[in-house]
Amino acid sequence: MGGERSVRAGFVLVGGRSSRMGRDKALLPLDGSTLIQHIASRVQQAAGSATLIGSPERYEGLGYPVIPDRIQGPEGAGRGPLGGVYTALCATHANWNLIVACDMPAVTADFFEDLLSAAEASSADCLVPETAAGLEPLCAVYHRRCRDAAGQALTDNLLKMHDFLNSLHAQRWPVLDPSRLLNANTPEEWRSR
Repeated sequence: MGGERSVRAGFVLVGGRSSRMGRDKALLPLDGSTLIQHIASRVQQAAGSATLIGSPERYEGLGYPVIPDRIQGPEGAGRGPLGGVYTALCATHANWNLIVACDMPAVTADFFEDLLSAAEASSADCLVPETAAGLEPLCAVYHRRCRDAAGQALTDNLLKMHDFLNSLHAQRWPVLDPSRLLNANTPEEWRSR
């Protein structure tokens, strides 16, 4: 294998402020652990690794490697989800990178495995799940060649994920069961999961 790059890697974005939840949603209790550990374990099962992108001081005790956002914004905050995607793509040694937000309690390792396999079989830069509600760029697979486009978008201060997707050869991946991708951003959404 020598100099060959690994095919897959997994990353979980935990750099958000959780302002709508009122507390750190990554650390919400779920099935005997935390939401972030629940998601990271499924990412690791499918991708072979799981690295958290966020504050090492806050998340280093959870059993996964943690990388801080590469580009800091005001008050030490990252540059939003795109900053997390860029950090992951700068850190990776893999061609295909599963990058997932920390607030989707219903995702499964099988779902991630299917998504990664579809990405590997495609010629796209990025494979993005799509439900009737729209695209889900924070549960998607990005090829490492997207790094420069992410860096340029950050330089140009174009931080919206959908704008970033429009700059890529992104392929949509239809998801018939949207409940898999439900986000828990508020206490009400968390209780009704």
